[in-house]
Amino acid sequence: MSKRTIRIWDLPTRLFHWLLLLLVVAAFVTGWLGGNLIEWHGRAGIAITGLLAFRLVWGFVGSTYARFAHFVPGPGRLLAYLRGQWQGLGHNPFGALSVLALLSILIFQAVSGLVSNDDIAFEGPLYALVSKSTSDSLSSLHRQNFWIIIALVSVHVLAILFYARVKKDNLVKPMITGVKEVPVAHARPAQGGGALAVVLALVVAGFTVWAATGGLLPPPPPPPPAGTVPSW
Repeated sequence: MSKRTIRIWDLPTRLFHWLLLLLVVAAFVTGWLGGNLIEWHGRAGIAITGLLAFRLVWGFVGSTYARFAHFVPGPGRLLAYLRGQWQGLGHNPFGALSVLALLSILIFQAVSGLVSNDDIAFEGPLYALVSKSTSDSLSSLHRQNFWIIIALVSVHVLAILFYARVKKDNLVKPMITGVKEVPVAHARPAQGGGALAVVLALVVAGFTVWAATGGLLPPPPPPPPAGTVPSW
């Protein structure tokens, strides 16, 4: 069967993928070690929040195979995949479910981290928006959710290894180069996701980071004038 090399993954999708991986590892390491690194854990979480906002927007305005409308599966696609009848490019139906699960659980992790506390010296930038009891509950879920993320990432990696070893389909290389060799009958290069779409996604991501760092919160009250507070 003759094949053709086409573009599958656009540059923003690839950058999102690898930056998210690096930031999740950084958040894990700094959170696990704790101590003074907890501030860097928070910074990694803020960056992840911005990346996730970018990806959500990109899921609507990005190129073909990055769009949710293209890869979110319905029951028909799932059944066709189980029967070995699914043919397509980008995420397969079960891979798409894995992506959606990871995005959802990471969004929860990011949001819960913004209002969390450690009862010692750390409070999330949006801690003031919730009560102490709510913050404590979300902080606990934030810590427990880590193991769910580990499980989902492990399944993701195992699926990649399965495709590489059993199906002889390298899923990593296209996420690095952006292109893939496919049968001519299925050779439909990704379209869309131009400069205007990138700017829109970046603006939303930037606003999200600003809001996540407390940009929408009222400023703290000014300190009392000098001399109004007893020195003792």
